[in-house]
Amino acid sequence: MSQRMGNREGRWAWRLTGFMTLLVYIFMFAPIAATVVLSFNSSMFGGFPMTGFSLQWYGKLLGNEQVLAAFRTSLWIALMTAVVTTAIGIVSAFALTRFEFPGKQALSTLVILPALVPETILGVGLLVLIKAVDQPRTLMLLVLGHILLAVPYVVLVAQARMVGIRRVYEEAALSLGASRFSTFREVTLPLLIPAVVAGALLAFTISFDNTSASLFWRPAGVETMPTQILSMLKISISPEINALGTVMIVMTVGIPLIGGLILQSLTKLRKRREPKEEF
Repeated sequence: MSQRMGNREGRWAWRLTGFMTLLVYIFMFAPIAATVVLSFNSSMFGGFPMTGFSLQWYGKLLGNEQVLAAFRTSLWIALMTAVVTTAIGIVSAFALTRFEFPGKQALSTLVILPALVPETILGVGLLVLIKAVDQPRTLMLLVLGHILLAVPYVVLVAQARMVGIRRVYEEAALSLGASRFSTFREVTLPLLIPAVVAGALLAFTISFDNTSASLFWRPAGVETMPTQILSMLKISISPEINALGTVMIVMTVGIPLIGGLILQSLTKLRKRREPKEEF
């Protein structure tokens, strides 16, 4: 009898936990859904019920030079961040996984450290450092800041992939006379392609959607997409902001999803091509 009561109480506890979790998700994602829906509202005043369906606010975005300039800036910064961060992350992960050297643990901690520090604290700290050395804020400095923020995530992704790559492939190439660089280029790097794609897309998303650090590091007169949205919100809540927010949501959510599908496809294809062990 007591066991039956305990099972019943356990089921009710799980149901209550699931219900509370659902409420939390609704609380978190309802504003995002409302932003997307209201971006198609034909009325200039955002609210429910909607007066009609319209794409006019997206058309106005295409004619807003400030928004287009911010989009081009964010896109350029994100692409630069993705390329540089992926190269640094792959090489760092290879060195930390395959070699033993003095200070390896300290270097590993230093690489991951930016991911452990809140972005606001890191942004303020680097801003104080910039002011202390009398270094003006430039666009290249902003790119370097985004690279600093994204490197840890690329290294973690690449390390996870490197652990799964068996060393026998590299040892076989080395035993046949290939140099370490040739072995890395011809053997290791092709096996790392899923991590390269995932790391690049992750770095791109982190940079494109960054707000707090960009507020501290951007030079005067330069706006990124997130900072442009904040500056538009200071003036008024225009339906264009809903459309711009929807574009940001689609890019920051859609790119990782596409990357995940590409990563899954590449991983399956790589497993099919890998030679099977014979016992």
